[in-house]
Amino acid sequence: MTAPPDLPARRHASLVFRDGRFEAGARAVPEEVAVAISIDGSTHAVMMASPRDLVDLGLGLALNERIVADRSEIERIEIVETELGFDCQIRLAPARGATYVARRRQMAGPVGCGLCGVESLELAAPPLPVLSAEMRVPPAALVEAVAAMGRAQRLGQETRAVHAAGFFVPGEGLLVLREDVGRHNALDKVAGRLAEQGVPAAGGIVAITSRVSVELVQKCAVMGVPVLVAVSVPTALALDQADACGLTLVAVARGGEFEVFTHPRRILGAAAKDGETRDAG
Repeated sequence: MTAPPDLPARRHASLVFRDGRFEAGARAVPEEVAVAISIDGSTHAVMMASPRDLVDLGLGLALNERIVADRSEIERIEIVETELGFDCQIRLAPARGATYVARRRQMAGPVGCGLCGVESLELAAPPLPVLSAEMRVPPAALVEAVAAMGRAQRLGQETRAVHAAGFFVPGEGLLVLREDVGRHNALDKVAGRLAEQGVPAAGGIVAITSRVSVELVQKCAVMGVPVLVAVSVPTALALDQADACGLTLVAVARGGEFEVFTHPRRILGAAAKDGETRDAG
């Protein structure tokens, strides 16, 4: 097996049009490869992803799609390079493997598409756990979570063409940062790393660089993350799901500003202001 590159990017020659003329240039572009996730020898999904942290990706996807309930139900994970890309081969523990029925989700094509190929529409809106309401964070923690994620994005700084997801714990800082051409992949990689390290997601904040689609809310709920902060805007369905599962969803986080859309009780100072807003409405 050839190890995936530490920084999966390469420089590509280009012609730059500037000040009315062309000149030779070059730009760093992210690598993108096909990655298969195989469960007990059966292909569960094929996606386009950045060829790094693939064990984290496979483990996180298995947890977030509830193929397994925790890391102990996986016997081993092996990354195998093929002529067409990489195969993340997951072998379930015998007790789990005996009850596993693979969902055929051939997702080749769109980058990290979270719902492409789902055979049953019911799987697009699975029941989600209700998140604990115990966590309380100051507004500054949300600002720092996004800033720390930005500082740690090596591939993003090099290419300006990938997404990132980070796990931030107030008082401790950014514990995990993962980057990928797919936003869903980046979050799955974070979930996998947290599980591998035995870090409970309930004690921190997930920050993401992308818009908030419903799949990202679902993944956070399954992980047990109480607060999600994003640099862009959520979809209406994402807000509905966040409200239903008790997730504090913060978005449009840029500089020192952000907007709280659901469950502001976890953010110090926001709950009282939310009550004022509702009373005035």
